[in-house]
Amino acid sequence: MSKSEFHRADERQFLDERGSSGPAAPNGLNPATIMEKAVRERIVGSYFWKEQCFGINEADIVDRVVEHVNFIGGVYGVVQKPSPFLCLALKLLQLAPRDDILREYLQFGGEKFKYLRALAAFYIRLTRQDKDVYLLLEPLLEDRRKLRRKGRNGTTLTYMDVFIDDLLTKDRVCATSLWKMRKRDILEDLELLEPRVSPLGNIEDLLEEEDELARNGEGQNGDGHEEDSGSVRSMTPRSEDGERGERDSMDLDRPERRSDSEDGERRYRDRMDVDGSDRRSSRSRSRSRSP
Repeated sequence: MSKSEFHRADERQFLDERGSSGPAAPNGLNPATIMEKAVRERIVGSYFWKEQCFGINEADIVDRVVEHVNFIGGVYGVVQKPSPFLCLALKLLQLAPRDDILREYLQFGGEKFKYLRALAAFYIRLTRQDKDVYLLLEPLLEDRRKLRRKGRNGTTLTYMDVFIDDLLTKDRVCATSLWKMRKRDILEDLELLEPRVSPLGNIEDLLEEEDELARNGEGQNGDGHEEDSGSVRSMTPRSEDGERGERDSMDLDRPERRSDSEDGERRYRDRMDVDGSDRRSSRSRSRSRSP
C-alpha cells in the first residue's frame, strides 16, 4: 500500500508539508502559518478538532457552526482551551473555500446563522486582499445582531457590527494576529476604492444642518414660538419695582422692630432701678430700727 493511500487522522500534514509546498492565500500569506504556532498546536490537540473537524468539507462547516458554535473567541478559560469558532477557522484555512462559497456564508447563510457570518468574515480578514476585505465586510456594519464573546475573563456581550469594526481596525482578534492592511483613505487616493457613503449621510451636511437649527432656535423659546422683545423689556422694570417694594417694606419693618425692642429694654431697666431702690430703702429702714 502506497503512502498516498493513508490519511492521517490528526491532519497534521497540513501544518507540516503545506508550509512550503502549498499555494498561498489571495493576500500572499501562507494559510498554514497565519495563526501562531502555539495556537495551532492547541487546536490540533483539542478534542473538538479531532472529533468534529476530521474529513469535513465546505458544506459540513455550516452544520458544525449551527450545532456547536454559540460564541466567538479565540482561547478561553484557565487552561486556554481553543473555541469551536477558532477550530473551524483553522479548518477553513485548510479547505480554502472559493469566493462564491464565502458569499453564500456571508449573505444567505449569514441571514439565518449569525455565527456563520462572523466565521466567514474572520476568514476573509485573514486571507483576502485589503480591497476585497473592505468591499465584503463594510456592508456587514449594518448588522446589529447580538453576539456572545468568550475569552479568558469570561463571557461578554457584543454585536456583529462591533466585531466587524474590530476586524477592520484592530491588529489582534480572537487570539490571532491580523496582517496589517492599508488604510481606507490610502486605497481611495490610489483609486482602488470609492469613497464610502455612510447610511446616516454626509457628516459635513449633518453639521451644517445642526448649525442652522441652532441659529434659528436662538430667537425662539422652548415651545418653538418667537418671544416679543417689547414684552420682555416691559416685564423687567416691573420685576425691579417689585423687588424694590419688597426691600422698602422690609426696611420699614426693621425700625418698628427695633423701637419695640428698645422700649422693652428701657422698661426692663426701669423696673430693675425701681426694684433696686426699694430694696435699698428697705435695708436702710431695717438698719435704723435695729438697736
